[in-house]
Amino acid sequence: MRKIFIAAALFACCLTQLRAAFILLPMDETNQRNHLKAYGITFWVLNQGVEAYWLLNYKGGSFAFAYTTAFEKECKTRDVSYEILADGQFANIQNDILNPEVNQDVIKLEKAPKVAVYTPDKNEKGEVVQPWDDAVTMVLTYAEIPYDIVYDTEVLNGKLAEYDWLHLHHEDFTGMFGKFYSSNSSQPWYREHVRLMESLARENGFSKVSKLKLAVAKKIAEYVSGGGFMFAMCSATDTYDIALAAEGTDICASVFDGDPIDPDCNNKLDYSKTFAFTNFKVYTEPGLYEHSTIDNGEVTGRRVVPEQDYFTLFDFSAKWDPVPTMLTQCHTRTVKGFMGQATAFLKTCIKPQVLIMGENKPANEARYIHGTYGYGFWTFYGGHDPEDYRHYVGDPPTDLALHPNSPGYRLILNNILFPAAKKKHQKT
Repeated sequence: MRKIFIAAALFACCLTQLRAAFILLPMDETNQRNHLKAYGITFWVLNQGVEAYWLLNYKGGSFAFAYTTAFEKECKTRDVSYEILADGQFANIQNDILNPEVNQDVIKLEKAPKVAVYTPDKNEKGEVVQPWDDAVTMVLTYAEIPYDIVYDTEVLNGKLAEYDWLHLHHEDFTGMFGKFYSSNSSQPWYREHVRLMESLARENGFSKVSKLKLAVAKKIAEYVSGGGFMFAMCSATDTYDIALAAEGTDICASVFDGDPIDPDCNNKLDYSKTFAFTNFKVYTEPGLYEHSTIDNGEVTGRRVVPEQDYFTLFDFSAKWDPVPTMLTQCHTRTVKGFMGQATAFLKTCIKPQVLIMGENKPANEARYIHGTYGYGFWTFYGGHDPEDYRHYVGDPPTDLALHPNSPGYRLILNNILFPAAKKKHQKT
C-alpha cells in the first residue's frame, strides 16, 4: 500500500507539472518579496524569445509567462515570488480582466527592448569622474537587466538607431557643467569634468560645450521622433528642454564658455522646440545652483516638509489609456518624494498637451510626466534617487537590496518594459 501511495503521489505531482501552463509574478504589496527583480525576470524571459503578459491593474500590475522548469528555477534563484497556474486558471484570469466593467487589461510583451544609458562613464584613465550615482543604472544592475553605455560621440554618429530605449540622468545639456561653479569649481572632479567636456566638444568639431550639447539634444529628438523612447531624470529633464529652446541665443555666463551672455536671451527662447515645458525663464547667474523657473525648488519657494513629501499617481483607464496605465503600475498610489537638482516641475511651466502621471497637488507641482514626440515617447521623472531623499555630491550609492519593493524605483522599471509592449504608434 505504501508503494502504491508513493506512486500515486508522484503521478499527481507529474500531472500538476503537465498542467502548469503559466508562471504568475504577483506585484501587489503583500505577495511579492522582490518587486524590482520581478521586472528583471520578465525581461530575462523576453530575452529567451518567449512572450510575456503584463496584467495591468491586476495584483499591482502582475506579469505572466509560459511555464518551464528553467523559468521557475530562475524565480527561485532571484528570490522572486511566483505562482504556478494551470492553463484553465490563467484563461479565467484573462477573461475576468477583459470584462468591460473592470479597469484592467492584458498587454502582450513581445521582445526585450535594447537599452542604452547616456553617460560619460569614465575618463581616459578608466576613472569615474562624476561623484554621484545614477538611479537607473543602479536599478538596471540590481534587476539584472543588460544595457549599453553611449555618450555624445556615439549619439552624433547615429548609434541611437540601434536601441529601443534611452536614459538620460544627471546631465546638463545647457553647457553650464551642472551649475556647480559656485560650490565645486575648485574641486578636482569638477575641473576634470570641464576638461573632458571641452575636449569632447573639440573632438566633435564644436567650439563650445553648449553647442555640442545642443547638437546632441537635437539628435536625441530625431531618435524620439523616429519612434524611440527617451526617459530622463533629475537635471536631464529641464536642461534638455532649455537647450532646445535656447538654440540661437547664448545663456551661458563667460565662466562657462568664455564669452558673455546674450542680455536678451530669455526673450529669445523658442518654446515650440521643447518636449514638455513652456513659458519658463533661465537663471543665468553662474553662482546659482538652479537652471530655470521650471523646477519647483528653493529658488521658487518650495515649502514641502520632508516627512510630508509625497506624490500621488493618477489612475488611468487600462483599456482606453494603456500607455500611462503601464507607466504608473505600482503596489501603491502614493509614492515618497525625493530631491534632485530638478526635483519637481511647476505646473505653470508644463505644456497643456503633456500628461501628468504623478503630482503633489498642494505644491502645484508635477513629479512624473509623459508625452509623445513624432512617432516616439518620452517620460520625465523629477528627483535623483527614489530611496535617498536628499542625495549629496559624494554620498555613497543606495543599496537596493535594502529596498526590493521600492515604489519609486518601480516607476523607472515600468518605463524600461514599456517598449516591449506591442502598440500602434501614431505621429503627433
